[in-house]
Amino acid sequence: MLRPITPALHHDVLRMGQLISLVINYIDVAGPFNNRGVDQLEAFERTGELSALNEGILLFRQAAYLTPHGHAEMPGRLNNLGGSFIRRFERTGELSDISDAIAVLQTAINLTPQDHANLSIMLSNLGGALTCCFIRTGELSDISDAITIQQKAVDLTPVGHAELPSHLTNLANSLTHRFVQTGEYSDIVDAIEIQQKAVDLTPQSHPNLPAMLNILGGSYTYRFERKGELSDIAYAIEVRQKAVDLSQEGHANLPDYLSNLGNSLTCRFERTGDLSDIADAIALQQKGVNLTPQGHSNLPAMLENLGGSFSCRFERTGELSDLEEAIAAERKAVDLTSLGHANLPGRLSNLGYSLTCRFERTGELLDNTEAIAVRQKAVQLVPQNHANLPSYLNNLGNSFIRRFEQTGELADIANAIAFQREAVDRTPQGHADLPGRLNNLGGSFTCRFQRTGEVSDIADAIAVGQKAVDLTPQGHAGLPAMVETLGVSFYHLFISSGELGDLHKTLSCYKAAATSTAGPPRTKLSAARRWASTLIQHRPESPDIITAFDAALGLLAIIAGLEQTVKGRYTQLGSTSGLALEAAAAACALERADKAMEWLEQGRCLVWNQLNQLRTPLDNLRIHDQDLAQDIANVSKQLEHIGSSRVQSRTDMSLSQKISLEDEARVHLGLAKKWDALLRKARAIPGFESFLMPLPCSTIMLHLPRSGPTIIIIVDQRRCDSLALLTELDEPLHIPLPNFSIEKANKYRSILDSQLRARQLRAREVEVLASTGNDLPLRAIRSVPVGKRGEDPPVHRVLRGLWEEVVKPVLDALGFSRIDHTEIPPRVWWCPTGPLSFLPLHAAGIYRGSDTVSVFDYVVSSYTPTVNAITDRVKNHGPGDDTASGLFLTSQPSVKGVSPIPGTTSEVRSIFEQAMNAGVRVQKLEGDEMSVADCIARMQDFSSVHLACHGSQNAAEPLQSRFLFHQGPLELGTILKSNLKNAELAFLSACQTSTGQEELSDEAVHLAAGMLAAGYRRVIGTMWSIGDAPAQQVATAFYEYLFSRRNGTTGATFDDTLSAVALHHATQQLRLTLDNSERSLLTWIPFVHFGL
Repeated sequence: MLRPITPALHHDVLRMGQLISLVINYIDVAGPFNNRGVDQLEAFERTGELSALNEGILLFRQAAYLTPHGHAEMPGRLNNLGGSFIRRFERTGELSDISDAIAVLQTAINLTPQDHANLSIMLSNLGGALTCCFIRTGELSDISDAITIQQKAVDLTPVGHAELPSHLTNLANSLTHRFVQTGEYSDIVDAIEIQQKAVDLTPQSHPNLPAMLNILGGSYTYRFERKGELSDIAYAIEVRQKAVDLSQEGHANLPDYLSNLGNSLTCRFERTGDLSDIADAIALQQKGVNLTPQGHSNLPAMLENLGGSFSCRFERTGELSDLEEAIAAERKAVDLTSLGHANLPGRLSNLGYSLTCRFERTGELLDNTEAIAVRQKAVQLVPQNHANLPSYLNNLGNSFIRRFEQTGELADIANAIAFQREAVDRTPQGHADLPGRLNNLGGSFTCRFQRTGEVSDIADAIAVGQKAVDLTPQGHAGLPAMVETLGVSFYHLFISSGELGDLHKTLSCYKAAATSTAGPPRTKLSAARRWASTLIQHRPESPDIITAFDAALGLLAIIAGLEQTVKGRYTQLGSTSGLALEAAAAACALERADKAMEWLEQGRCLVWNQLNQLRTPLDNLRIHDQDLAQDIANVSKQLEHIGSSRVQSRTDMSLSQKISLEDEARVHLGLAKKWDALLRKARAIPGFESFLMPLPCSTIMLHLPRSGPTIIIIVDQRRCDSLALLTELDEPLHIPLPNFSIEKANKYRSILDSQLRARQLRAREVEVLASTGNDLPLRAIRSVPVGKRGEDPPVHRVLRGLWEEVVKPVLDALGFSRIDHTEIPPRVWWCPTGPLSFLPLHAAGIYRGSDTVSVFDYVVSSYTPTVNAITDRVKNHGPGDDTASGLFLTSQPSVKGVSPIPGTTSEVRSIFEQAMNAGVRVQKLEGDEMSVADCIARMQDFSSVHLACHGSQNAAEPLQSRFLFHQGPLELGTILKSNLKNAELAFLSACQTSTGQEELSDEAVHLAAGMLAAGYRRVIGTMWSIGDAPAQQVATAFYEYLFSRRNGTTGATFDDTLSAVALHHATQQLRLTLDNSERSLLTWIPFVHFGL
């Protein structure tokens, strides 16, 4: 607390009458300069305007210059000048200012009698100047001198004196800074006691109270970081929030208070993992940076704080944009910090941390190389007795271990262990960071043991890892990671020793980490997967396998929670792909087909399932609690909208734009929390205990379609199985597929993909086959002769493998037989998983030689991304609005930037004419006639829609997958936000509308699944690009079949429940015009049916 001294504070009675006139003359000259200087200093304190401070310094200089030597006012004038130098140093960081401040203040004290009333003020200010110098240079003698001087100022100040709180605050602040450097615990204890006394002595309306509260909060935060007591950080946040609340907008210190409050929130987030804390921290710190002028000496610290919070959030969410923001802020903080500044080592180390994180995420070795370089520099620059040196050493070791994991260089692991061991040795017992440093050292010992087999390393790993766990309090967010690391060490010891006791300890650690009530969900998921895989490998009959996978699957929805954007959720799920399949395969091995199906439904297509939950009918709940049902409906709409519309910040955005996006993210997080609270309230109602929870197998089996089985194909590394769901059974029928494997699935997919690329089947083209023109006569399907060596061409090989190894065994197990082509085959719904999702099960068969056979000879095939996607449609089928029945068609033949598809015009016109002749309600809009808004309006007015256009799939942003129109694209996200109450059938006569993404094979990231999510009960899509002419032929034959079978319908409607059979018929008609060559097969196979 800096205190200017005014004449009123030290007015002396001058006894020498002969000097009175001289004093009056002097005051007339110097007094106004000093007074105006005080005014300018106070203006700076209010506004932060540097020009006011500069003007104040000039005025104080002039006042001191004009004050005669030995005059009673001289010490006060010098004190004011010294205080102004301190303020300018705090703003600009100019080291000469703090040197001048110390010199001027020391002179003021030397000129002041020991019994002078203002001596304590000058001493306290000098102590503050020395503390500022220490913060900049790290010179320990400066902070020791500061504390001695400030203690003297306190001792000279009587109880009840107005300046006592200020002197106490300065002393507490200096003690805190010495604690940060030396780690001497008594310093932070004393600082808190002294600062609390200062706050208690300060009136609520005092202008210095916010600063005192801010410093008190900092001391409590530091003690929390040392001891880990949650009550300390809670109180720190409380008092720092009060400091912010008491500061008016425009106050010069408000940016500091905002940034520091953010720091305390970040500290609590690191302990508890509460996302609202880190979201609030980032918002506060962004505002603090935004309010801080360029060139302000505090700006680097604020940028450092902001970067640290972004890094913390990245650890939890994995959102790469957070890491980019962290690196940008921390790099700027480093660039703005001069060489020799005491805080430069910390800023370098923090930048190194974020660079290491990006290396771990992207694999870019240059990032980790830079991380090691900046962290080495941090270690070199920091004094050997600095309290933060252990942290910098630990961080440097972490960067070396990351590089070792990629390069395998033993020198790197040796360096890592050396630095981490030194960090542990330098960390005092009882320090809150000691467990984390022990954990890192243990992990490095384990890494070296894996490479060298040196038994002493694994023994050391377990010893330090156990100590880390023992020192960490229950409920600490870092505990699960430490327990998992210890489990990994025990596992490697078990592999080396074969001792079952070590295996038991391994499993105990993994279980404890996976089922912990605290900790990041991703950490707990990692532990759960290790738990399950270790059981499968070493105790394959253990019932704990079910418990482990239950824990793992339950964490998926948390990791990809509703507080994230749709893109963010898909990003999170990218690294968990295959978990549901791994669990289902384990369940099949344990003869738990019911669990296998439950886990598949819980862990696949998670984002679409979340969207479906947000759209769940609430009729039953309304009967019990209408207000609650309405609250859920309102929040669900808001969540759906913000999840699909909110954009992520980019480093090239302005800070104001980033602040706006963070505010929106906080709203999003608040909605997700409110949603969870509403669900808990609903589940407290008798009869709604399982409201919107994953369904048990018995409930799913109640609403299967009656016209045929739903068949799930499970493809996993360990085994492949099929689950057949039939209405007459209480649980799935398990059909093992011993002759199929994930290696075969990947091989078939690779073969098919290479053939599609070779034939450039990536967009709807004017012609794919010269032989598909409508002028050619219909011909019977002709088989292709077997080659000389009997080898199938690539596509035939894929289709034969799928037939013999997957489809035929399933059909045989279910008792299907080949039927006459004059009959309508029974229905089957395929639900493939993993790489099989990209392969055409509906076309599996043998197409060469005399004995050809295929799925078409047995069943009518449909697909479903999940079982729930079908059962929901069976369960929620009600009478539609007859006024909306009908067909809307559009053709978009000439979109800029893509190849023309003129056949779409004749396709739509032909279907339109068919509909008119059949008396079906129909409307068409072609090309420029239709805007995106027009299309949405027609989709709301018509139960069925036919889109003849180009399609574009966006794997990175699934909701930005789109249909390309003349007047702009229609994005899937726009369709999802529309209220399509009467949606029945969507025919997507576009390319690749059911092609998924390899990294998210279990998420059904394609347009056809998106249209199902939008509410359509039946969707026709394509697995790859289609030719213009074949598309016309299939579409017209499809509608001809539907329109000619309107016997059971009334008015201007048609029976879209026949859509699967109609597509089967239309595809057969196209096949009749082709032979069975590779090119011909690729022409008719892509057309697929989804839904009922």
